Amino acid sequence: MQGVPYDYYRIFYYVAKYKSFTRAADILLNSQPNITRSMNNLEQELGCRLFLRSNRGITLTPEGEKLYSHIQIAWEQILAGEYELSRVRKLESGYVSIGASEIALHQLLLPVLRRFRLTYPGLHIQITNHSTPQAVAAVKNGQVELAVISTAETAVRPLSLTRLSAFRDILIGGPSYRELAGRRLSIRELSGYPLVSLGRNTATYEFYNRLFAEHETILEPAVEAATTDQILPMVKYDLGLGFLPESFALGALERKEVLALRLAEEIPCRYICLIKDKKRPMSIAAKELEAFILEAASEKKNS
Repeated sequence: MQGVPYDYYRIFYYVAKYKSFTRAADILLNSQPNITRSMNNLEQELGCRLFLRSNRGITLTPEGEKLYSHIQIAWEQILAGEYELSRVRKLESGYVSIGASEIALHQLLLPVLRRFRLTYPGLHIQITNHSTPQAVAAVKNGQVELAVISTAETAVRPLSLTRLSAFRDILIGGPSYRELAGRRLSIRELSGYPLVSLGRNTATYEFYNRLFAEHETILEPAVEAATTDQILPMVKYDLGLGFLPESFALGALERKEVLALRLAEEIPCRYICLIKDKKRPMSIAAKELEAFILEAASEKKNS
């Protein structure tokens, strides 16, 4: 039984389905004598007759009917699998999971996802909004295939990190801090003002914690926000000063709802980065999304 060639069952499926050696030969692009010979060999291998031949054509024997009931299920499942893989290869269907930090989502990823979705409407995209540490952990654990994060790090071992674009934060204040507009504040001076910051479990908090430490002061936020989007309205309503990517504050600055404050020291550059696990194979859809992300980053650098 184990020695029966797989191709015999494929031929049997079409002969049994169409009750015709000639029709099976046409579908399989083979000759009728080869089809007949293969079915004779299959009957010999299995030790029973599968077909009754007559001038009116062929019919299945009870043994042939029993075999066909199994082969039909198996072969049609194989065909369905091949069809689905064909659609996946063509990116007509499939699934891709990506983790994103809030800053990375707004700074780079959203326009990329829009273009990707318009190009491949049949794909299902799962986007998980994570802090940078959570996004890195999700890639490590295989929960997502890619992560786009904001980070000041040069490496996230043992994962692969690719810098996509650079950005800087600005310091903003609400209406009650207008007297600070003409001054250059030092980072040490900021310890004397209430600050709005992301929580301690974020890469942004760690970035500013290190920055303050480098200038011999301690970051002690008066308010810890859960998301970057919360910082702007909190600053606007005078809960404290806050650091924010300029693109997040642009509209409020133009409307004069908040003001940009100058620092004596330059805030170091931060980066939007792509994280993946090179040891873990990615789906075709994830590879294509990665290509879209890298292309968008290249366009942004050259613009």
